[in-house]
Amino acid sequence: MAGEVSYASKPWLKSYDKGVPEKIQYEEICMPDILDRSAAKFPNRMALNFQGYTMNYAALKDMVDRFAACLAGMGIKKGDAVAIILPNMIPCVVAYYATHRIGGIVVLNNPTYSDRELEHQLNDSGSKVLITVDLLVKRMVALRPKTKVKQIIYTTLGDYLPFPKNILFPLVAKKKGLSTDVQPAPEVYKWKDCIARNAPNPPKAKLTFDDTAMYQYTGGTTGVSKGVILTHANISKQAQQISAWFPRFAGTNNVNLGALPFFHVFGMSCAMNFSVYMGWGDILIPRPQPEPLLEAIKKFKPNFGALVPTMYIGMLNHPEFKKIDLTCFKGFFSGSAPLPVEVIHDFEKATGAVIVEGFGMTETTPVTHTNPFEGVRKIGSIGLPISDTECRIVDLDKGETDMPIGEPGELIIRGPQVTKGYLNKPEETAGLLRDGWCYTGDIATMDQDGYFYIVDRKKDMIISGGFNIYPRDVDEVYYEHPKVLEACAIGIPDPKRGENVKLFVVLKEGETATAEELIEYGRKKLATYKLPSEVEFRKELPKSTVGKVLRKELRAEELAKRKK
Repeated sequence: MAGEVSYASKPWLKSYDKGVPEKIQYEEICMPDILDRSAAKFPNRMALNFQGYTMNYAALKDMVDRFAACLAGMGIKKGDAVAIILPNMIPCVVAYYATHRIGGIVVLNNPTYSDRELEHQLNDSGSKVLITVDLLVKRMVALRPKTKVKQIIYTTLGDYLPFPKNILFPLVAKKKGLSTDVQPAPEVYKWKDCIARNAPNPPKAKLTFDDTAMYQYTGGTTGVSKGVILTHANISKQAQQISAWFPRFAGTNNVNLGALPFFHVFGMSCAMNFSVYMGWGDILIPRPQPEPLLEAIKKFKPNFGALVPTMYIGMLNHPEFKKIDLTCFKGFFSGSAPLPVEVIHDFEKATGAVIVEGFGMTETTPVTHTNPFEGVRKIGSIGLPISDTECRIVDLDKGETDMPIGEPGELIIRGPQVTKGYLNKPEETAGLLRDGWCYTGDIATMDQDGYFYIVDRKKDMIISGGFNIYPRDVDEVYYEHPKVLEACAIGIPDPKRGENVKLFVVLKEGETATAEELIEYGRKKLATYKLPSEVEFRKELPKSTVGKVLRKELRAEELAKRKK
């Protein structure tokens, strides 16, 4: 039987939901034109909701056109890079679409990055204009002389708020650290002034699918971040792929919970562009912590949420969770890191809505796999390759030979969402793209039905006494422990075995435990060679801005400690 199934035969197609196509007839339409279409069809429909301040599609298009005219007036032409350093707020969406409207290249930067990281990204991308929030202006003005940035435009969290928040904000914001005075400086402009001064008639650039739309930076937390080149084809086709995966929602009017940061590719595609493509509303969450998430759900009743594991875990463990009616949701998506099985069970039980796990990378815009929404969801699986996406699992040494079904190897992907490569990094691009395939660096397996499972990152695999240990296996066991909130396993050097497992644990509030107790717990559930030899308790684990636990950072800390 095993011999009959091959990656080339696309066994996943038989598991697709009814109506999901194998191939898509793409419309050759770029995101600014998609926005225009949604505004023409649904001018009065809510497009964005920020803290209760709502903007309809007609007003969003008008503001995009005004800001595009402003950028053009500042000298931005087709192919020029524009840096956006903002949380999820109205100017972030507007600046993104306005930059594309005139053919500019969007560089979405993470506002929590250090000056060193931002300096590298601004210079690497050649960004000429920078849009940010008042709290960062002082730092950006100091950084500007080291970059090609000429103009800085700043907004504030108080620019778009409903009554009475708009009255109260100036009175309390500074005390709460939500706002600051901006010292006048050359070529530093207020967002609202830029909008007011420009008419909504920008020069329109002729965009093609081959044109570069974005430089999306990845891997900034460890080493130098790389700029992933995403084309207009990548981002438009990705929105069309996501839409094709959910045929039952064609022609519906729903509201998305825009909690994933838009400066992260998962948020950009699944929470921002997908909403605009569908003509849906988007609730913007600038700080996706449990409290603001639950407050937004309670007030605005969203229907969909694309979230990451720490958001689910944080909400589940918040005291208000059980008091809030979550039946407004029709479905959830999860990606960016594996979602522990226990969390899926608990969250679905509490909400009555399905969580569909998927997979993606910055280099693939990002979605490549998702579980079917109405068909068989396999817990622990990243699901099936989405429409127009081919996948193989190849040997870890050369990456050329297909592995037998069920055997682990490196996951490689081919599809319209795959990047052209990294900006200014030919060697890294050659390592990523080979013969049209994208080498993910993830170890995966595929079952007979075409469902894929990420076993671990190639670089994270622990080899102990000749045995391969996938840290995720160890994490999963400890997430089931009633006292454990978060768990993360890493490999640490061992003179006899090569490596041993060390486990980092965050306990639930009010709980106590010992290392011995946790090792003993693992004994019943793990092979002896997978057992942690050390357990360290922490108040929190290092995380990326989208809440992914940074295993590499824990390992780097541990190795640095051992060298002393």
